[in-house]
Amino acid sequence: MTSPHVKLDIDATREKLDALGLGYANEALDALLAEAVSIEMPAHQFLERLLDTERAGREERRIKTMLKTSKIPTGQTLENFDFAFQPAIERSRIETLATGAWIRNAEVILLQGPPGVGKSHLLVGLGIRAIQLGFSVQYYRFDELLTAIKADGDLPPTRLKSRKYMSSSLLLIDEMGFDPMNLEEAGLFFRLVSYRYARGAMIITTNKSIRDWTELIAGDEVLAAAILDRLLHRSHVLNIKGRSYRLRDLEELLTKQSA
Repeated sequence: MTSPHVKLDIDATREKLDALGLGYANEALDALLAEAVSIEMPAHQFLERLLDTERAGREERRIKTMLKTSKIPTGQTLENFDFAFQPAIERSRIETLATGAWIRNAEVILLQGPPGVGKSHLLVGLGIRAIQLGFSVQYYRFDELLTAIKADGDLPPTRLKSRKYMSSSLLLIDEMGFDPMNLEEAGLFFRLVSYRYARGAMIITTNKSIRDWTELIAGDEVLAAAILDRLLHRSHVLNIKGRSYRLRDLEELLTKQSA
């Protein structure tokens, strides 16, 4: 039975932990104290365990918050990507990118290929890994990005650079290429690419090959060349060719129904 004096000491410790903002340590205090007593844990080891609990709790909270504010779709990670189904993608190359070194160097990943081959899954998985590594990340479908940059078209540079699509360490642009840009949109996209060049990393998924970008960028060869020059200078281009995951699922469903 815990003596009144010990309980008072623990309550005082709780108050101090709360005053210091160590909420996760406070929640774990009773369990860790019980464990420490039962195995005669040295004081320094107990303190380390208490601090590790606080740090782990804060890190989990940070990741949850960043995942929410980044607008990244849920459910797709590098761990659940089916590399066996898509042999065109080198697992070792993705694992190298997952270290995040290219983000520190403000480089670009361009994921090209037809619909359904896993481009968006890799974009999301690498985005989640970037958050786990401590980078700020923002996700946009390409049509959403165009809406945002057009709404901010008249902002002065001092205000524009605070927008998340400009300031995030990693900008994720998904599903580019289904509809061509008009000249205004292409000019605004060029402004974004120019600002982020050597400042912030990007991942872009597209169903268009590089040779088709002129058609995508308002038919303007000069503007297309200027955008590609900045995107490809420090880039990792992955051309994904293979079967569609969605068609695979449909094929499996039809096979089951016909069995």
